[in-house]
Amino acid sequence: MSKLFQAFLTGIFFTFILDFFLFLGIQQNYIRVYEIDVYYNILFVDNQNIYIYSILTILIGYIVIYLNNNKISATILGMMFLAVSLTLIEDVGKEVAKMLLMEKNVTIKWKKYTYNGDIYYNGRENISFYDYELKKIILLNKKDIKR
Repeated sequence: MSKLFQAFLTGIFFTFILDFFLFLGIQQNYIRVYEIDVYYNILFVDNQNIYIYSILTILIGYIVIYLNNNKISATILGMMFLAVSLTLIEDVGKEVAKMLLMEKNVTIKWKKYTYNGDIYYNGRENISFYDYELKKIILLNKKDIKR
């Protein structure tokens, strides 16, 4: 197996682990707190950024396979793992999730009603929406929404 292929596979593997813990923190500290009906797998797959994933795959693969200093490699990977593991802390996970998933101050027209509020999660078929007037989260079908 060539070194380049090894670097690629190693990068994919370690990046997958980092992504897993990032989305685990989001699931635990945002999705469950707001009782949004979405499974972890769907959350994980639908919110991947292929460009960031690719860049991290190449970077981590290079660090692990081509960088000949194990202390530096372990330190860099440890710091990356520590950074994404911070999402397991309630406040950090909630804030990261808000940055990635929440849209603030949105007006949505659904059927004959108009709602003002925040989109908590934009799913495949439904939107979890917090309405300022109702002061609760409502579930809206995407097919019927106009913005």
